[in-house]
This record gives sequence, C-alpha cells and structure tokens, in this order.
Amino acid sequence: MTNNKFSEFSDAQQELASFAKIFSHPARIAIIQLLSEKKEIKTGNISDFLPISRTTVSQHLKELKQFGLIKGTIDGLKIHYCLDMMKLAEMQTKYDSFFKKTITSFFCEC
Repeated sequence: MTNNKFSEFSDAQQELASFAKIFSHPARIAIIQLLSEKKEIKTGNISDFLPISRTTVSQHLKELKQFGLIKGTIDGLKIHYCLDMMKLAEMQTKYDSFFKKTITSFFCEC
C-alpha cells in the first residue's frame, strides 16, 4: 500500500496498523517485555539481555520511541528507557474496542 492510499484510511485505522507494525518484530516485543520486567534500563544494557547487537537495539528503540511506547531520559552518555504506561493502556483500550466490535458484530455459519 502506498502512502497516498494509507492516508485514505481513518486516523484510528492508521494508528491501529502502526501499533501492529511495532509488534511485528520479535525484538521489539522482547524489548517491551524486558522494560516491563526491569522498569527502567540503560540503552547499552538492553543488548546484554537480547540476542541482538547494540546498533539493532538502537534502531528498535527509535521505532518504539517514535510511536510513543517508551520514554527516555538522558544521564550523561546513557539514556534510561522505560515504558510509557499511559500510551500502552491507551492502545490496549483501542485494540480491545476494535476486537470487541469485530467479534460481536461477526456471525458466520461457515
């Protein structure tokens, strides 16, 4: 789908699709799970827990931050990352609503 067509979908549809894209890579899921366990972690330390390089971790952190799922505070040369629980809760509500509407309106005898 080209960007021109992407803009023809509602903002809510675009946001749900972007959120799904964030979860389309196991490294980003692992980073979110790690941050959930540790509450906060320094940039360089994340790769110590995952089978990916620091460079790859940085790329995934950038995507997570751009979407707003994580926050970072600078401490010298390190960045401390944590989950943005408000954004996660917001997206959970939107996905719950999406699935509830989809499932309750669906009836097929196939």
